[in-house]
Amino acid sequence: MNKKSDNPADPFKKALADATRVMADDPELSVTFTVDPAGKTVDSVRLPQVSRRMTREEVLLARGTADALALRHKYHNDATHNRYLPQGQMARDLYVAMENARCEAVGGRDMPGTLSNIDAKIETDAIRRGFDSITSQSEAPLAEAAGYLIRHLATGRKLPAGAENVMELWRPFIEAQAGGTLENLNDILADQAGFAKFARQIIDDLGYGEELGDDPDGEDDESSEEAEPENDEAEDPDSTGDDDQEDDPEAAPEQSQEDSQDQSQAQVSSDEMAEQEEGEEAEMPDGDAPMDPPPPPAHSDADPEYLVFSTENDEEIYAEDLAEPAELERLRAYLDQQLDPLKGAVSRLANKLQRRLQAQQNRSWDFDQEEGILDAGRLARVIANPTTPLSFKVEQDTEFRDTCVTLLIDNSGSMRGRPISIAAICADVLARTLERCQVKVEILGFTTRAWKGGQAREDWLAAGRPQQPGRLNDLRHIIYKSGDAPWRRTRPNLGLMMKEGLLKENIDGEALEWAHRRMLARPEARKILMVISDGAPVDDSTLSVNPPNYLEKHLRDVIAMVEKRKFVELLAIGIGHDVTRYYDRAVTITDVEQLAGAMTEQLAALFDNDPRARARVMGIKNSA
Repeated sequence: MNKKSDNPADPFKKALADATRVMADDPELSVTFTVDPAGKTVDSVRLPQVSRRMTREEVLLARGTADALALRHKYHNDATHNRYLPQGQMARDLYVAMENARCEAVGGRDMPGTLSNIDAKIETDAIRRGFDSITSQSEAPLAEAAGYLIRHLATGRKLPAGAENVMELWRPFIEAQAGGTLENLNDILADQAGFAKFARQIIDDLGYGEELGDDPDGEDDESSEEAEPENDEAEDPDSTGDDDQEDDPEAAPEQSQEDSQDQSQAQVSSDEMAEQEEGEEAEMPDGDAPMDPPPPPAHSDADPEYLVFSTENDEEIYAEDLAEPAELERLRAYLDQQLDPLKGAVSRLANKLQRRLQAQQNRSWDFDQEEGILDAGRLARVIANPTTPLSFKVEQDTEFRDTCVTLLIDNSGSMRGRPISIAAICADVLARTLERCQVKVEILGFTTRAWKGGQAREDWLAAGRPQQPGRLNDLRHIIYKSGDAPWRRTRPNLGLMMKEGLLKENIDGEALEWAHRRMLARPEARKILMVISDGAPVDDSTLSVNPPNYLEKHLRDVIAMVEKRKFVELLAIGIGHDVTRYYDRAVTITDVEQLAGAMTEQLAALFDNDPRARARVMGIKNSA
C-alpha cells in the first residue's frame, strides 16, 4: 500500500504533469520538477520546482513554463529546425527566439488559455533579467526583442511590462529593416518549414545574413535543374537518330553530317555560355557566389580575429573525472591541513559576509497601519484602550534578487604552492557561506593540458608550420562545483587543485569567455563573476609563433565585451600582480594571506545597498 504524500504541492504537480502530457499530445512524455533550469529533451520536460508553500509566483511560473514547453513539443520538429538552423551565434539566437514565439502563438490559437499562463512566465523571466529597467538598445538583447515582436504580431496580445520595454526599444529598427517580410507572418505561422525560411529572411534583413550559411533549399533546386536537361538530351537524340537511319539508309551520311554540325554549334554555344558565366561570376562579389562555402563562425564573440589552430583536444571536464575518489579525499585532507592556521580569520570574514547578506533578507515592517499584524510594542496601549487607532504593522516586500556567483580560479603553474592553497580554501569557505544565504555558487578553474603546446602544436608541426596559427595549446577547463550542485557533494573536488602536475599554463581570455557563457545560461536574475589570477595570460607555444601581446589583447577584448553587455558583474583579484590594468573593478594583493579578506570585501560591497559603500570598496586598488 502506497504511503500518502504529506507534501501539499504534490496533487498540483501531478495534475500539471498530466495536463502537460495532454497538451503536448504525448502520453509517454516524462515530466519532472527540478531546481535545475527548465527545458526539454526529445522525451522529457523539466519544470521549475514548486515548494510546499505553493506561492502564487511559483504556481504561475510552473504553469507558464509547462504550457510553453508542451506547445514546443507538439508543434516543433527538430529535423526541420536543424535543417534551416543558421551557423552564426547571433543568427541562431534570433532563429530560436522566433521559433519559440511561433510555437506559443500557434498553440494559443488552438488553446487560448495558454497565452495567459505563458504571459506569467514571460513576466517572471523579464523581471529576473532586469528587462523592466533597461533604457537603451545596447542593454536589450535583439534576439529576445525579435521573439517578443513575433509573438505580439501573431497573437495581438500586449506583452508584460519588461518584455514590452525590450520589444519597443528594438521595434522601430526591426520594422524599418524587415517590415515588408513581417507582413507575411500570419500566412506561414502554422508551417514550420515556411516559417524557418521566413525567419532566415528576417535575419538577413536585420544584417546578419553572413551568419546564415548555405541555403538548404537552394542546393536541392540546383541539383534538380541540372538533372532535367541531361534526361532530355539522353532521350531525344537517341530515339530520333535511330529511327531516321533505319528508315532511310542513304540519308544516313547527310544526317550524320548535320548532326555533327549541330553538335559543333551546340559546343560553341555552350562554350560561350560557360565563358559568359565565368565572366559574371568574376564580376560578382565574393559573398554572392552561390557555391562559395560560408566562412567559419568566429571562435570568439569578443574578437572575430582571434584564431585557434585546433580545438579538437580541448576539454571541459568535471574535477571528479580527473582523479579517483580516494585520491580526491586524500588531497582534500591535505587541503584541510592547510586551512587550520587560517580557520579563525577566514571564519570571521565569512560570518561578516553572511551577516551582511542576511541583513538584506531580514523582515522589515511598516508601522502605524489601520490593519495587518498587531504591533506587540503597542500591546499595553491596546489593552488599555482597544479603540486605539494605528496599532498594526505590515511586512514590507524586500528586494533581494536571486543571485549566482562564479569563482574563476587561475590554475597555472605560477599559482603552485601557497597561492593555490589559499584560493582553494577561500573558494571552499565562500561556497559554504553563500549557500547558507541561498546564493548559488559555481567554482571553475582553467589551465592547459600540456606545457609548451600539446597535441595542437604537434598538429601544427605536421601541417608544415603555417604562419600566424593563433592559440597553439590544448585547453583544460575544470568544473569544481556547478551552480546547482550542493557544497557537501563537491567538497572533495577542491582538493584536486593540490594535485601534482595539474597546474600548467593559462589562457585567461578564453577561460573568461567560457565562464561568461555559462553564467548567461543561468536562470538567476543577478550574476557575479570573480576572477582570481596571479598574472597575465601566458602560453609559450602560442606566444612563440604569434605577436607577443596576442593573448593579452584577447583578454582585454573579452573583458570589454563582458563589461559592455552588463549581463554579468565582473570583478577580479590579482595575487602579486596588478590586474587593475585589465579590469575596471579589481583589487591587487601583495600577500596571499590577504586573499580571504579581499574576496569577502569585494562580494560584500557588491551586495551592499549603499552605493557610496560599494564605490569605496570597489575603488580600492592596492599596488603590488
